[in-house]
Amino acid sequence: MTIDRKSGFCDSTSIFHSKREPMSLPPNQHLDVTSFISSQPHRGKTAFVDAVTGRRLGFSELWLGVERVASCLYALGVRKGNVVIIISPNSILFPIVSLSVMSLGAVITTANPINTPGEISNQIEDSRPVLAFTTRQLVSKLSNSNHPVVLMDENRVASSGEGARAKIVGSLEEMMETETEPSESRVKQRVNQDDTAALLYSSGTTGKSKGVMLTHRNLIALVQAYRARFGLEQRTVCTIPMCHIFSFGGFATSLIALGWTIVVLPRFEMAQLLSAVEIHRPSHLSLVPPMLVAMVNGAEEINSKYDLSSLQTVVVGGAPLSREVTEKFVERYSNVRVLQGYGLTETAAIVASMFTKEETERYGSSGLLAPSVEGKIVDPDTGRVLGVGRTGELWLRSPTVMKGYFKNEEATASTIDLEGWLKTGDLCYIDCEGFVFVVDRLKELIKCNGYQVAPAELEALLLAHPEIADAAVIPIPDMKAGQYPMAYILRTAGSNLSESEIMGFVAKQVSPYKRIRKVTFLASIPKNPSGKILRRELVKLTTSKL
Repeated sequence: MTIDRKSGFCDSTSIFHSKREPMSLPPNQHLDVTSFISSQPHRGKTAFVDAVTGRRLGFSELWLGVERVASCLYALGVRKGNVVIIISPNSILFPIVSLSVMSLGAVITTANPINTPGEISNQIEDSRPVLAFTTRQLVSKLSNSNHPVVLMDENRVASSGEGARAKIVGSLEEMMETETEPSESRVKQRVNQDDTAALLYSSGTTGKSKGVMLTHRNLIALVQAYRARFGLEQRTVCTIPMCHIFSFGGFATSLIALGWTIVVLPRFEMAQLLSAVEIHRPSHLSLVPPMLVAMVNGAEEINSKYDLSSLQTVVVGGAPLSREVTEKFVERYSNVRVLQGYGLTETAAIVASMFTKEETERYGSSGLLAPSVEGKIVDPDTGRVLGVGRTGELWLRSPTVMKGYFKNEEATASTIDLEGWLKTGDLCYIDCEGFVFVVDRLKELIKCNGYQVAPAELEALLLAHPEIADAAVIPIPDMKAGQYPMAYILRTAGSNLSESEIMGFVAKQVSPYKRIRKVTFLASIPKNPSGKILRRELVKLTTSKL
């Protein structure tokens, strides 16, 4: 078997191999991810800092808290295989909950705190948790549930009306202060690396949200992927929701193993984020594309008002980032390099990433395949496996590929084949140097006169216009062509850019079948928390007007 050293492609198997050093995984089958993380050597002192209150959590306090909370959970009857749900904004205590749950062999499931009570109820109905962790402010979202609740606030008693129907069984702070007997007193059920550790619900941008089962092995492999990419004992700010795999995998698991200090913001608010950078002097930031776009659009004011000189690297993931936005960011923040990455909840957010300054200069790319990741490019129409530079659906095989979808064998079988290849649903190509380029979602392609049009390509073009702050492209039905591209546009402040000017701007740069045929202006483009455009919302909006 000969593998091309430049692209990583093997002609005889049509498989792309990672050019990175393979990751090292522990041979001990009976190992949970919490024990693995806690055993990793580093010299870090402070694990978490609350950016709002200034409260600090040292590594020794973190691990003592995890042990005590795990003992309290065991006393409450939580056992291996049970599901525990956490509904909370970002908090320095969030990782204590998730690490405690996983140490018992129980399964942590995270719910977005901005979800409606109905959406949370659906997740609870599907995942069947035995216990919930939440805050006083959010406990009312559990009003339809009679699950026992542990409050994550400092005061145990919920204020009047907040969770009057909730069955509150304790507070997290009390659990962390409860002195326990030595760990031998708790009968620890043997955890296997193949057991489910986390149940994270995929964003559902192309359909109903599904529970992704990530194993202890998946998360241990994720830690090792971070180890290959980042150094020890760095400082960063967490503003991405920890309920999302990008943040859960980094701030609540992997970076703890590397001894990083993580400054935690409860939610994304630009002024708070920039103040935290100025005060705490992090070298790294992890952002999703809408945050980066906001920094680009406000660059002049930001640079004059805040000292961001400590920043060296911005890691971007969660949704594709166009070449145009990357170029604008680098131009306006010249001392910061942008490390693009690409992953899915189904791969523990690890597929491709950038490591070095040279790699960051490959604008529009998501980087090289991560350590121990294999890829195939498959023609979605014929099933034929394609080679270097050809566009098709990306299939993946790696130690981070999920166990499957929770209680959904049909969806699992249609996503992971018998050889372990996960079908991403993303149209990609891998170039002659092994760089991965994400073209678009397979299901979001617009079919115009038999041609395929990628919305992301047109969105990137639109974002290059100086008077366009944000854009989304969707299909509109047409009797003759089948579909045509339509654009939803958010203009920059003070702009009077017209529909015809936008259509003309795009028409000069694309083939006739890719031309925008209709433009509508909006006050904002609907997106999920990671920055993926909610095209279904826009399609609904469009069809209701037709």
